[in-house]
Amino acid sequence: MNAKLESLKSVLASLSLHGLNLRIVDIIEIFLISFMVYHIFVWVKHTKVWLLVKGIIIILIFIFLAIIFKMNTIIWIVENVLGLAVTAIIVILQPELRRALEELGRKNLFANFLNVEKNTTELFSDKTVNDLVKASFDMGKVKTGALIVIENKVKLTEYERTGIEVDGLISSQLLINIFEHNTPLHDGAVIVRGNRVVSATCYLPLSDNMEISKELGTRHRAAVGISEATDALTIVVSEETGKVSATYEGELYRNLDANGLREKLNMIQNKEMEEKKHRLRKGRSKDEK
Repeated sequence: MNAKLESLKSVLASLSLHGLNLRIVDIIEIFLISFMVYHIFVWVKHTKVWLLVKGIIIILIFIFLAIIFKMNTIIWIVENVLGLAVTAIIVILQPELRRALEELGRKNLFANFLNVEKNTTELFSDKTVNDLVKASFDMGKVKTGALIVIENKVKLTEYERTGIEVDGLISSQLLINIFEHNTPLHDGAVIVRGNRVVSATCYLPLSDNMEISKELGTRHRAAVGISEATDALTIVVSEETGKVSATYEGELYRNLDANGLREKLNMIQNKEMEEKKHRLRKGRSKDEK
């Protein structure tokens, strides 16, 4: 380790001799700025901010030409409107900025960087997975529309409050009865927390993603919307076609079969972490013997 530090110091010393005068702090600073710029560009690419950025670039070109040709009136207008323009941009991008900050808050950057093991528990049981899959495809066979939101790490309390409290143990029969036509709870979304249905007839935010197919209705747009705002996984059963789809992290996975839906549910179940811990405990018990 000391040899590596000495080698790094010698490299920095040689750079200093060539007039660059780089310190370890400068390298860390460059790394942090690069990291932030990269994530800002990734965020811009996946939001409607990119359209606004293109518009701003056109305006900047126009201002640059005004400066070159000394159009004093335009320059005066730009100088006086600049502060208001920044405020207007913040207001226009408020949903995207809020979503970006929420996403940043959900990421445990230090744990990922230091490779610290998280203390996670299984979100729901295999029985719940089987009941969700069975209910979804049973409803699909008779073209009963359904919208089932499975809570992950981000609490869905604000959306849960928009519906009617249920607090019932999950079963395929319960879910089918909730979404049955002309029943009091069939309209809106069901929110699942752990192995229980906590609320029904819930309102969800609609996505403004223009890439969503026009043939899909409000139910699919709401499923994408909640997946953009939170880390929940949502199951959608189409009332028109009976096809089963799922949304997660803003992505829509259409026309899934039973195995495909089960795979999506297992993805957020944290079962893999539990199995690793179980194998580790078994290994330790063998060593003790």
